[in-house]
Amino acid sequence: MVRGHLYRYEAVLLRDRFDQNKNECDMVKAKQMLEDGEKELFENLHPQPFKFPNSPGGIAFEREVYYPDWMLDMWHPLERLQYPEYFKKREQRKLEYIDRWEKKYGKAEMNDGH
Repeated sequence: MVRGHLYRYEAVLLRDRFDQNKNECDMVKAKQMLEDGEKELFENLHPQPFKFPNSPGGIAFEREVYYPDWMLDMWHPLERLQYPEYFKKREQRKLEYIDRWEKKYGKAEMNDGH
């Protein structure tokens, strides 16, 4: 359970610690303070941090369902009629792809023996 007033109090104290050392010019001391701060952060991490499901490390990260392109070729003609412009352009693009393929690699030889 998050107690907002306690969280805010700790945030103000942390901000004050940063402000006290913001003008530090000694790089050796600044590096040591950075290492001490990283160590303190690591020691105060929750053992089981909260992660949103779709964020990196979450249980649903990169679990988008992928439908292959050929699935659209399996649509019934009545389904295709719902999106006539899309499927008209799709057929045009498929023909353009075949033309580009044949220009680059030549016509495929049809061999019944595979």
